[in-house]
Amino acid sequence: MFYGLNKFIKNLLPKRLFYRALLIVATPVIVIQLIITIVFFDSLWIKTNQGMTRALVNEIKTFIEVYKNDDYDKSEITNLFSLYQDLNFEFIQDDEFNYNYDERWFSPIDRTLRRELKSRFGAEGYWFSTTNYKELIDIRIQYKNGYFKFLIPKDRLASSSARIFGLWITVPALIMIIISLIFLKNQTRPITALAKAAEKFGKGEEIGEFKPSGASEIRQAGLEFDRMRKRILRHLNQRSEMLSGISHDLRTPLTRMKLQTAFIKDKNISSKLVEDINEMEKMLNEYLQFTSSSYVEKDELFNLSELLDQIISKYNNQNITISIIERVYFNGRKNLIKRCINNLIDNALKYGKKVNIELSKKNTNIFIKIEDDGPGIPEKEYSNVFKPFYKIDKGRAETKSSVGLGLSIASDIIRSHGGNIKLKKSDLNGLEVKIFLPV
Repeated sequence: MFYGLNKFIKNLLPKRLFYRALLIVATPVIVIQLIITIVFFDSLWIKTNQGMTRALVNEIKTFIEVYKNDDYDKSEITNLFSLYQDLNFEFIQDDEFNYNYDERWFSPIDRTLRRELKSRFGAEGYWFSTTNYKELIDIRIQYKNGYFKFLIPKDRLASSSARIFGLWITVPALIMIIISLIFLKNQTRPITALAKAAEKFGKGEEIGEFKPSGASEIRQAGLEFDRMRKRILRHLNQRSEMLSGISHDLRTPLTRMKLQTAFIKDKNISSKLVEDINEMEKMLNEYLQFTSSSYVEKDELFNLSELLDQIISKYNNQNITISIIERVYFNGRKNLIKRCINNLIDNALKYGKKVNIELSKKNTNIFIKIEDDGPGIPEKEYSNVFKPFYKIDKGRAETKSSVGLGLSIASDIIRSHGGNIKLKKSDLNGLEVKIFLPV
C-alpha cells in the first residue's frame, strides 16, 4: 500500500531538478501565504463584515420600528435617518411583495447579510441584491401594502482593507518566486551544461575546452568530468598512435612476403599464400577502421532520406524494396552512417535474395529497418555477432571475404550516435536489423 502511494506521489512530482527545487522554494511560501490569508479572513475580515452588517440591519430595523409609531412625524423621521444614518430609501406601493432572490452562497457578504436579515425580519420579509448596482446594495423590507427600498453603499458592509491586504500578501510572494526562478536558473544552468557536454562526449563529438561553473559541488563534478575526458582522449590518441605503428610494422613484412611468393615456382602454393596475405591485410585494415573511424569525422546536419536513396541507387538491385519518408534530417557523422547502412545492406544481399528497407520517424525518434529472406541468425547468437571478429557457422555460411567486423562496426557507429541496434526474425523469414536513432 505504502509502496503504491509512494510511487503515485513520485509520478506527480516534476522530473527536472529546476522544477523540483522551485517546488521546494515555492511551496512553503504559498502555504504560509494561504495560512495568513485564511487567518486574516476568518479572524478579521469576516468578523468585521459581520459587525458592520449587523449594525446596518439594526439601523434599518430601528428605522422601521420608529416609522411604525404614529406619534412621530414620518417626514421628520425620514430626514433624520437620511441625514445622520446615511440611509437612502423610498417607500414603494406593491401588494405582492416578491421575496425570491439569487442566493449566492459563495459570497461572504451575501451569506452574512442573509443571516442578519432573516434574524430580524423573518424568512419572507425581505429581499436584497448585491449585483444590481456596482457600488450599491439593494435591500427591500416588506411594510404593510408595499416595501421600503434601501440603497446602501457597499463600503458600509465590507472593509476596503481586504483588497489592500490581498495586494500586500500577493505582491511579495510573486517577487520572492521570481527571485527564486532567477536564482535556480543560474544554479541549474551549469548542471545542464555538464549533462550536454557528457552527452556529446559520449557520442564522440568534439566539445572543446569545458569550463566548470556554478556551486562548488557542481564545479567539482565538472572538473572531474573534464579530467576524465582528457584521460580518455589521451588514451584514444595513444591507441591510435600505437595502431599506426603496428600497421606500419605489419605491412612491411606482408609486403616482403608478397614479393617472396613471386619467386615460388609452385603456383598452387604461391596462390594460397597470396590469398592468406590478402586476407591478413584486409583484416588489418578493417580493424584499424573499426578502432579509429568514430573519432575522425565531425557532426553535420544532413538529409537521411536522401542519403538512403543514394546508397540504394548504387546497388541497382531490383530485389531491394524501399519505404522511405521524405526529408528526415539527422545531426551526425554522415560518412559513418553511410558505412553502417552499407555494411548492413551488404550482409543482407550476401545471405539473402530479397531485401526490404524502411525509414520512419515517430516524435523525436528515427527508425531504420533492414530485413532479408536469408537463413537468419539463431536467437542465442544475437548478442555475439556484435563482437569483433566473431563468426558463426550456423545460419549463414562463413566466407573468406568476411572478417567478422561488419555488425561490430555498425553497432559501434549507431551507439556512438546515442542510438541502438537490435536483431530479430524478419517477416521474410530471414534477419531483421532495426536501428533506433534519437533526433
